[in-house]
Amino acid sequence: MSTVIRGPQLERYHDLLAGPGVERGLIGPRETERLWERHLLNCAGVSDLVEDGQVVVDLGSGAGLPGLVLAIQRPDVQVVLVEPLLRRATFLSEAVSELGLRNTLVRRARAEDLHGSLLVDVVTARAVAPVDRLAGWALPLLHPGGRLLALKGERAGEELEQAGPSLRRLGARSWSVVEVGSAALGTAGRVVVVEAGTAAATKAPAGTRKGRR
Repeated sequence: MSTVIRGPQLERYHDLLAGPGVERGLIGPRETERLWERHLLNCAGVSDLVEDGQVVVDLGSGAGLPGLVLAIQRPDVQVVLVEPLLRRATFLSEAVSELGLRNTLVRRARAEDLHGSLLVDVVTARAVAPVDRLAGWALPLLHPGGRLLALKGERAGEELEQAGPSLRRLGARSWSVVEVGSAALGTAGRVVVVEAGTAAATKAPAGTRKGRR
């Protein structure tokens, strides 16, 4: 698969983050000088783990990281940006419109609000919560075999080890830390990958619809 690292849409998204994103308190003013390396490129590597045609929920999307980056890079996937706070959800809706993204929807909701009504292939998250808590929100949204992709830093392995007992209780099938991206392109990163087992999926009643709602 081919992915876009820099292009007109990502440049425009950068400008939205540096302008309205800062003005509305979604991005700290000190972050504007390092938006590319610390935020946009840091999120780009997650697309390596998403397959063609999959449906992705970006949980606690905030300013759209990594969800909007993924939607721009991968027009072949469907992305649902889930964000409970109004000002953030409003920014996301405006960004989706401004960027002309036809593969992206915004849902103003908490993850728990969607349990039992939405089942997807992939859940992404960045800087939302520790792995054990995040898995409790994410796994009920996944089909059996679906994957939580949580962008984490250098302590990803340590955090995942601590989360092991909780992941077992939640019925996760497997979990690991995966290196993604390219150091040369500035997209290298660590992603905690948690695969949902049947136990997580049974929390959503039969007959739920796959994909966007």
